[in-house]
Amino acid sequence: QVQLVESGGGLVQVGGSLRLSCAASGPSLSRYGNGMGWFRQAPGKEREWVAAITRTGARTYYADSVKGRFTISRDNAKNSVYLQMNNLASEDTAVYYCASTYYEYGTRRGEFDYWGQGTQVTVSS
Repeated sequence: QVQLVESGGGLVQVGGSLRLSCAASGPSLSRYGNGMGWFRQAPGKEREWVAAITRTGARTYYADSVKGRFTISRDNAKNSVYLQMNNLASEDTAVYYCASTYYEYGTRRGEFDYWGQGTQVTVSS
């Protein structure tokens, strides 16, 4: 089992920034691949992939909607993954989820097998 706990969400104005954190724990933490990702789900919408990072952090991937504004990173010594979100827009309002995959990285929901409970991000104009 892998436990994931997100934090750092909140209320921010359009154009502002937030940094989300995801703390991972559990005996199965060092799994083959061990890619990590962030997803988000807005009210009435499907959960969508936002960003992904490989185990070493050497490669990162982003949805077009956040490319250039969001940055995913990880600190394996702290078993943590981060999502730095800059120049936030109202469309970024959603619950953000951290997720872990057995693969090197993933971009689809079905590729991730462990999920956090989510943290709310609200961007107001």
